[in-house]
Amino acid sequence: MKCLVTGATGYVGGRLVPELLDAGHEVRCMARSAARLRGHPWADRVEVAQADATDEESTARALEGVEVAYYLIHAMGGGKDFADSDRRAASAFASAAARAGVRRVVYLGGLTPEQGLSPHMRSRAEVERILLDSPVPAVVLRAAVIIGSGSVSFEMLRYLTERLPVMTTPSWVRTRTQPIAIRDVLRCLVGWASVGQEVNRSFDIGGPDVLTYADMMRVYASVAGLPRRLIIPVPLLSPGLSSHWVGLVTPVPAGIARPLVESLRNETVCREHDIARYVPDPPEGLVGFGDSVALALRRIREAKVATRWSSASTPGAPSDPLPTDPDWAGGSLYVDRRARRVRASPEALWAVIESVGGENGWYSLPAAWRARGFLDRLVGGVGLRRGRRDPRHLRVGDAVDFWRVEEVEPGRLLRLRAEMRLPGLAWLELGVGRVGEETVYRQRAIFHPRGLAGHLYWRSISPFHSLIFGRMPRNVALAAERGAVAVRRRRPERARSGNDSSGHNRQDTVSS
Repeated sequence: MKCLVTGATGYVGGRLVPELLDAGHEVRCMARSAARLRGHPWADRVEVAQADATDEESTARALEGVEVAYYLIHAMGGGKDFADSDRRAASAFASAAARAGVRRVVYLGGLTPEQGLSPHMRSRAEVERILLDSPVPAVVLRAAVIIGSGSVSFEMLRYLTERLPVMTTPSWVRTRTQPIAIRDVLRCLVGWASVGQEVNRSFDIGGPDVLTYADMMRVYASVAGLPRRLIIPVPLLSPGLSSHWVGLVTPVPAGIARPLVESLRNETVCREHDIARYVPDPPEGLVGFGDSVALALRRIREAKVATRWSSASTPGAPSDPLPTDPDWAGGSLYVDRRARRVRASPEALWAVIESVGGENGWYSLPAAWRARGFLDRLVGGVGLRRGRRDPRHLRVGDAVDFWRVEEVEPGRLLRLRAEMRLPGLAWLELGVGRVGEETVYRQRAIFHPRGLAGHLYWRSISPFHSLIFGRMPRNVALAAERGAVAVRRRRPERARSGNDSSGHNRQDTVSS
């Protein structure tokens, strides 16, 4: 079966692609920027079609020859006009699918209550109606809270529970919901590629447990080995205040937390389980909530998080310039350049560069970086808490604290675009060079101001740049030199041990 996956750079899409491939299907990925699929372990096994879902012509070309199309697009935290964007994209996609002769569209939507829909859930319900009313048969899978390593719902639950042993919480923590493990979501999605019957309807999907959010926090604490959490619900926190509270405590920014919080105000429990007639439950049954938490925590400990919620964010608008663009159309560009010779191999230096951020830090004044992240959170930005998907390796589109990976040239260049709140565009480039036989670390901070505020911002922070960016070359070089020594010392031990050092776990290969 030839399948098309939209949203392949996102959390669910990035996990669905390898599952479809392993099930024997041909896969074409549709993305606005083909470059963002580079670095995924499955990238050389798929076709890539560059298209915008709101553009019917390019989408129709991407859908040519496709039998089953997965529509995994939704504007989480997408600004005031997100509903209009969702509507236009769904309508264009439905029309393009009909023109291309697609046999089925599969959409992952939300498990909606009978009434009291939040704006984001209303938008998802509208997309569902558009697809079901189109000429192409559609299957809509409605899920509530999806639990898996790196999912936004799991990250919110994880940080709230771990950081707050005593919580005064909004009343929505007493609302019942039916969480589902990401592996069961993927099993349902993949199953519809092989169903022969013509079906045009929605299906509720959920795990075997119905819990309140307070129950989920208590179960998480038990599975994670934490003391029992004391949860005190209070009725005073509105969704807006709750989202800012979540934004301060967890890595999830307030703009993304708000639709999640709003959806938790209403009960989201499956009303039917008809999907089992078409995609049967596994013999061992659906994954329970406690087991899904244990699986997710294990993936995090083993650094095997395939995708994260932050992967779905867009690294700048397609029209935004790059720091490599010639002349910059007459615009201003501030640049802070640094370089340092390193007594280590290029490989050792690159290993340090590729591991920046997250738990590894930024090699200069940690308190200053934390303060900048805190200030960004106060004004509604993403702050530093997003961390990294993988502690050692990066690919285009990954989030690294308040940066986004815009370019990776292995062994040579890492370019990060700032996603903090700024009066302009900013990048940080870290690179490896050679001068004769010597390794050179190269660093470039770039800022394109917008208006007077942008120019004033750059001039006001220039003294701090000398402290922050000035210290980075020395500390990165020292880390590379220490790392090179450590690698040379470890090699004989690894050779003698004869153990498989690949780090691959040959069991439990399904996403969690």
